[in-house]
This record gives sequence, structure tokens and C-alpha cells, in this order.
Amino acid sequence: MTDRGAEEPSSRTVSSDGDGQEDRWSLHQRLAIRELVDTEVSYLHMLQLCASDIRSRLHQLPRRDLDVLFSNIDDIIKVNSRFLHDLQEAASKGEEQVHLIGNLFLEFREDLERVYKVYCASYNQALLLVETYQKEPELQQEIQEVIEAVRITKYPLLLQKILENTLPDASAYPVLQRATSALQDVNANINEYKRRKEVASKYNKVEQLTLRERLARINTHTLSKKTTRLSQLLKQEAGLVPRTEDKEFDDLEERFHWVSLCVTELKSNVAVYLDNLEAFLRFRPQDYDLDTPGGPVVQYCSLAGDLQLQAFPEFKQRLEGLVWQPLCNLARTLAGPQNLIKKRLDKLLDYERVEEKLLEAGSVTYEEEQARHTYQALNSLLVAELPQFNQLTMQWLGQILRTFVALQGDLAKQVLQRAESSMAQLPHHQVSEPAFRKLLEEALGQASNQLRSFQENFEKVLPPPTIHPLLPGAERQVQALLSRYGPGKLYQVTSNINGAGTMDLTLLRGQIVALLQNKDTRGNSSRWLVDTGGHRGYVPAGKLELYHVATLEEQPSRQVGSHDNSPRCLTPEPAPAPVSSVPAVTQVVAAYPFVARSSHEVSLQAGQLVLVLEAQDKKGNPEWSLVEVNGQRGYVPSGFLARAPSPAPWGWSLPS
Repeated sequence: MTDRGAEEPSSRTVSSDGDGQEDRWSLHQRLAIRELVDTEVSYLHMLQLCASDIRSRLHQLPRRDLDVLFSNIDDIIKVNSRFLHDLQEAASKGEEQVHLIGNLFLEFREDLERVYKVYCASYNQALLLVETYQKEPELQQEIQEVIEAVRITKYPLLLQKILENTLPDASAYPVLQRATSALQDVNANINEYKRRKEVASKYNKVEQLTLRERLARINTHTLSKKTTRLSQLLKQEAGLVPRTEDKEFDDLEERFHWVSLCVTELKSNVAVYLDNLEAFLRFRPQDYDLDTPGGPVVQYCSLAGDLQLQAFPEFKQRLEGLVWQPLCNLARTLAGPQNLIKKRLDKLLDYERVEEKLLEAGSVTYEEEQARHTYQALNSLLVAELPQFNQLTMQWLGQILRTFVALQGDLAKQVLQRAESSMAQLPHHQVSEPAFRKLLEEALGQASNQLRSFQENFEKVLPPPTIHPLLPGAERQVQALLSRYGPGKLYQVTSNINGAGTMDLTLLRGQIVALLQNKDTRGNSSRWLVDTGGHRGYVPAGKLELYHVATLEEQPSRQVGSHDNSPRCLTPEPAPAPVSSVPAVTQVVAAYPFVARSSHEVSLQAGQLVLVLEAQDKKGNPEWSLVEVNGQRGYVPSGFLARAPSPAPWGWSLPS
């Protein structure tokens, strides 16, 4: 009895101590939950204050700074408002509140990560704003308050505090553990996303640098990196090292390039459309006096003037604002991802080289480790965001196309409304649309047949050959070409030709050449290979026409003073005799340019006065003449010289 009585107070004491400890845990747990709810209420109130009052007071800041500072704060307010409502409801459930709070955090995990990773990604840029506005303390203080409105990092600490005051054998303990771990993972994911965005912002800038500025940035370090990358690329092309395959990224990149091509093509087509519309608005046929007494023509001019003054200019203005400008903005947004994709290729080469070194040596330097992380960050960011970017771009592009179609429809309706009163006075206004379409097709078909018939008749009638006068002293050259190639191969130059290439000839108007081939080595039929009797080369085919050689039967019809009314063929008159027949020491004219090829020869320019000293060379060959030009003596081809032209027109035999 005595022992049992002594034990009873002892057991009551232990039981009393256990109940007291459990009460303390329960008290601290309730206080931690109360702290979570109260701080959440204060935080949401601060967010609403930033979004309304502070944002309105900072309206004088540039739009870009406001976007960086407030980011997606409205989305955060929506998510945290729903979270606070459910949190307060869970906190009022008594014994179940801890279990409900743990499940609540697990339920809101994805939403919290989605909104806070965007908000935290601009945190460093927001800090720069504090330094930018340091000369304005009031603005700086308000900006600082907005920057501090980040609560996601405090959730794991608050959950940990509740967990520490929850008995390990309680049913809510595992749920709180999972919730705490989940919120820690959320913060880790947000930090990783923030790091990726910082890497992307570094390489996302599209700088327009001059060649001098680019050269100024080249140093030993950049040359070494580029050389290493080129070496890695060449090894891959040669099959010496394997190439990293990323099917997921390759598919995304291919789709991005396809989307970019669609945007570029549409922008080009809309630009051409606007140019044609501008040209159409400049052409105003209704302003011309058509000298018509009235009727449909006058009615049409009035309608056309009304449309060009109001309907079409308004359509052009809306087209530029609702289609062209959004399309240009969309094209500019493509520059950032394009630059990131290019940078990813450079970083991939660095990554592959570091991986090879890591396998061989087992360790890498700090800089090489940073190169690995940079590639991983860029690749992860592109794989995560390119699908969304491609989807948004296609939606944007589709909206632009729908707007363009809607504008076209509005223009058609407006034109029909304005033309409704005028259409009654136009011919065929009572004809149904199918009948009018058939009538129009018949009229167009009839006009097309008339045009085709005229074309066929026009092609059957060949124009008379146009004969240009021969150059002085060219008879011997023509006879040589005629005897060698025949009359069907001789062509006459219709205008002066200045050769630009090494194989191109420089010819004068009226010169005779022989056709060797009616195309060049590339198969271009607009350049013909010809022979001048001394040189061969290419000339434009459009500046040659077939030379008409007069027969003996045609000679009487070319005599001056003939009054015969029969058809006559104008052919060049025989030019003056060549210089070889002129006496020594005679002043003549250079008919063609000549370039001296040795010290015994002298150069000539076409039209230059030349003094003939001897009409043959030392061996008695009349094809070369000794001349004096500008005080220099030397030999020139006799065929390149002609007597000075007489005042009377030469080279033509005109009917009297």
C-alpha cells in the first residue's frame, strides 16, 4: 500500500509534465500559424499598395522602368489573394488546420513558382533603378519598397517553424515535411531561372557595331576562344570527334526558323503592297480633262476622285497602323532569339571541348566550368521558352493576317456603299452578276483575239533593213570578212560599244564584224562572239544587225539623181580609198583606235589627225604605214587610217 501510494503521485507528475510539454508545442504551433496568416495579410496589403498608390506616384518614370519595377505584380496579387483566402479558411479548422495548411502549399506550389520566377527575374534590373534615381530620394525610397515585396523566400522558413513545433508522430508531420521541401525546390527553381535569364540578357543584346568597333574588341582572349571553337568545329566536320545531338532543340530551332521565314516573307509582301498602293494613289486619271460631254465617264471620274480622296487614304492609314507596324514589331522581336541560338552554337562548342577535357584529365578550370554552366543555362532556357515563343509568334502572325483580311473587307464594303448611287447610271447596271461576268469575259476574249491577230500580222511583216554608213577605209576589211565568212555572217554595229571586260570589244558605230558564235561560254545569247578582221571578242547582241550586201543588180538603183520610183535598198557607198594609195607625207584621220605593242609602233585614237610619212613599211608591205602623231613616229595598220572626210555627207546614196 505504501509503495503503491508513493508511485501514484510520481505517475501523476510525469503525466502532468507530458501534457504540459504537448500544450507548449501546440501553443507554439498556433503562434507560428498565426504569424503565417498575419504576415500574409500584411504582405498582400503591401502588394496592393504598390500596385495602386506607388505605381500611380511613379507614373513619371519611363514605361520601360515601370515594366522592370512592377513586372507581373498583378498576377502575384491574384495568386496570393486566392492563397490567403484558402489559408484563412484552413486556419479556422481547429485540429485539422496543420494538415490543411501543408496540403494548401502543395496545391499552390506550381502557381507560386510560375508568377514569382517572372517577378524575381527582373530583380537585378530593379536594383539598378535604385542607383539610377539616387539623386531623387523620394522616388528611390518608393522604388526600394517595391523591390522588397518578395515573400516566396520566406515560406520555407515559416513552414519550418510550424514543423519544428509539430510532434513527429502527428499525422500532419509528413505533409508539412513535403510542403517545406516543395517550397525549397520552388526557390531553387526560381534562382535557376533567374540565372538563366541573366545569361540570356547578356547575349540577347543586338548591337549595331561598325567594323572599327568590332576590330577594337578583338584581343588575345577572343582570338584564342574563336580559334578553339573553329578547331572543334573542323574536328566535328572531319568526323574526328562526335557531335552532340539534341533532337528536341533541333526540332524547336527548325520550327523557329520556319516561323521567322513566315514573318519575313509577310513583311516583304506587305511592303510591296504598300508601295503599289502608294503608286496607285499618285495616279489620278480623274484629274485629266477627257473632253467628254457627260455620261458614265464623268460619273466614273467623280466616283474615282471621291475614293482616292477619302476611302483609299483612310485604308492606307489603317493598314500601316494595324498591320505594318505590328508586323515590324514582330520582326524585331525575332532578333533576340536568333542571337541566342547563334550564341548557343558557340557555347556548345565550348561545352563539348570542356567535356572532352573532363573525361581525359578528370578536372577543369573555374572558367571552363563556367562555360559548361553557361551552355546549360542557354540550352535549358531555349528549350523551355522557344515553344511558347513559337506559339505566341504564330498567334500574333495569325491576328495580323486576320486584321489584313478584315481591312480589305471594310474597304470593299465602303467602296460599294459609295458607288451604290453611281452604279445606277453606269451601263449594264441591271445585268445580274453571272451575266455581267459572262459579258465581261466575252469582251476580254474578243479584245484578246484582236490583239493576237495584230501580233501575228505584225510579226509577218519584216521591217526594211536599216543601213548605217560604213566607216572610212573599211572596204578592205569588209571584203576580207565577206570572202572568209560569207554575207550571211556579216553584221553592222548600230551604236558605239565600249567593252568593259577583258574579252569585250570596243567598236564604233557602222563597223562591220563577222559572227562566230551567237552565245558566250556560259550559254548567254545576249553576248555574241565576233571577228573584226583583226580581233575577236564579245559584243552585245542587241547592238548588231545583219549587214545587207548590195548585189550587182542593185547598183543602178543607188545612183544619185535617179528618179526611178521602184523600191530601193540603201547600202553604204564605197568609202575613200585606203591610205596605202595616198602619197607620202599626207595628213589623214585615224578611223579606229590602235594600241602600240612595241617601240616600233605608235598608238592612235579614233578621229585623231595623223601625218603619213611612208605608205608602206621597210619591206614594201602596204598594210603598215609609217606615221607621225603628236611628235612621235611609228608604224600603224594602214587599214586604221582614212582620208579626212569632205564636207559633203558620205556613206549614203539618197534618192533625189
